[in-house]
Amino acid sequence: MAGSRSYRDLVAWQKSMDLAESIYSCTRYFPREEIYGIVSQMRRAGASVASNIAEGQARNNSGEFRQFLGIARGSVAELETWILLSERVGYLDSARSEKLLANCEEIQKLLIGLKDSLKPKEF
Repeated sequence: MAGSRSYRDLVAWQKSMDLAESIYSCTRYFPREEIYGIVSQMRRAGASVASNIAEGQARNNSGEFRQFLGIARGSVAELETWILLSERVGYLDSARSEKLLANCEEIQKLLIGLKDSLKPKEF
């Protein structure tokens, strides 16, 4: 599907895994009282991007894959919101926030391109 044999071959999945790893790394230093709040939400949203790409690609149906890519895009938007909130409340500095947001933007573009590549061809 989309020229890939496995979801692991997809650049969008690879970059999403990198982003999730970055989220786990930076939230490690958030206040302990946020472990069940912002930390949990950011980690869940970050991991959701890659997991939805993987699940959608594994369905072996372009319609379902497109649906899961849409869910992944929603998770990126959710993550962006948590990053912005974390910066506003002082848990992330602006440099780290900007880097994470740039990664989110890149992944959004990859997801759009991947989804567009799966559109049914009109004759």
